[in-house]
Amino acid sequence: MTKRVMIVDDEKDVREALGQTVELADLDPLRAGSFIEAKDHIDPTFDGVIVTDIRMPGRDGFYLLDHVRKVDADLPVILLTGEGDIPMAVKAMSEGAYGFLEKPCGAKELLAVVEKALKARALVMENRRLKQELDRGDAAARMLVGISAASDALRARVRAVARASAEVLITGEPGTGTPKIAEIIHLLSGAASRPFIKRPAAQLSAEDLLAAFAEADSGTLYLDEVTALAPPVQFALLEALEDGSTVRVLSGTSTDVDAAVKDGSFSTDLFYRLDLMRIHVPALRDRPEDIPVLFRHYVAQACEQANLPEPPISPDLIAGLMAQDWPGNARGLMNSAMRFAMGMGDEAVGAKAGEGLGLSEQLAQVERSLLIEALQRAGGRSGQAAQALKLPRKTFYDKLTRYGLKPDDYRQ
Repeated sequence: MTKRVMIVDDEKDVREALGQTVELADLDPLRAGSFIEAKDHIDPTFDGVIVTDIRMPGRDGFYLLDHVRKVDADLPVILLTGEGDIPMAVKAMSEGAYGFLEKPCGAKELLAVVEKALKARALVMENRRLKQELDRGDAAARMLVGISAASDALRARVRAVARASAEVLITGEPGTGTPKIAEIIHLLSGAASRPFIKRPAAQLSAEDLLAAFAEADSGTLYLDEVTALAPPVQFALLEALEDGSTVRVLSGTSTDVDAAVKDGSFSTDLFYRLDLMRIHVPALRDRPEDIPVLFRHYVAQACEQANLPEPPISPDLIAGLMAQDWPGNARGLMNSAMRFAMGMGDEAVGAKAGEGLGLSEQLAQVERSLLIEALQRAGGRSGQAAQALKLPRKTFYDKLTRYGLKPDDYRQ
């Protein structure tokens, strides 16, 4: 159920008191002192309810109610009334207000009306989400490509997990796409309209973690390779979760998290807090029937992005693809598809790819050489190099760190 409650009142003491009542009920208050402060938060994606005083300087509670009705007629507005305002409040009910409370109102009376309104709002938002899924196919169908039974089971599991509000641990071998699973969970959840923040665990300090929580703002925070969190950051994360944060934390790992707990490198308490729900992404070798479908999907995607005609994909090429173990999993297959789309032909994905270095090692060499070339052309200017490679700056810096590259080494 959604937990946001916007409290609009020009009296600071009243706002604070109502906000405290809401917080003690494990709800998420959003305080505003006027219509002007409140209106920027009011749109059809606001998944909470509004509690507003009627009598305020300037644009009053009735003006706010009228504005809300125009923006989203299904957004509940609860009016706070003085003794002489009750007839007006009753009239407002006929014009679309969800309810009214006489001031001063007790915590029990306030929360009873607010929680009922929140349930009504949650039902509206869920119905809208389901309609959107029917209109365009949900994120699991669009982003998890595959025809195997394992892919069907993965999509079903992701949908089920997305409907919950608990923390999720996503496991899988390198290249299986745990960050994508996290993004899909977010898109299918009730927090889809709020921020989705991704952070690599190995680079986080306790301060960075708290900043990420603030940025997520009642949305979703994904921690990639969570077992790499330093011990102080593990403690900070556990403390944030135990304090009742409104941010949903999803974490992923390609390492043996159970072994990390057993050897003491990862907090047992934190593990059990993060592992409330688990999703395991199967390796590509365990679902070979998905390889042709995924390869064609990646080739079409690469050609569309580069404005290139799609090259023919022969049966022999498909046979060669399916004969490989793909240690790089979906990421390795995608990189090979991109090289094939750029005209490297069957050699880009032939059986010889398994000789000498593994596919993932070869692809790493290619990626590293492209990064170095971009830095050299840009004279060590990282922003220009990232732009040339069409990479977000954070992704670019993450790759530099992975390969031990420093822009200063290429400055001219």
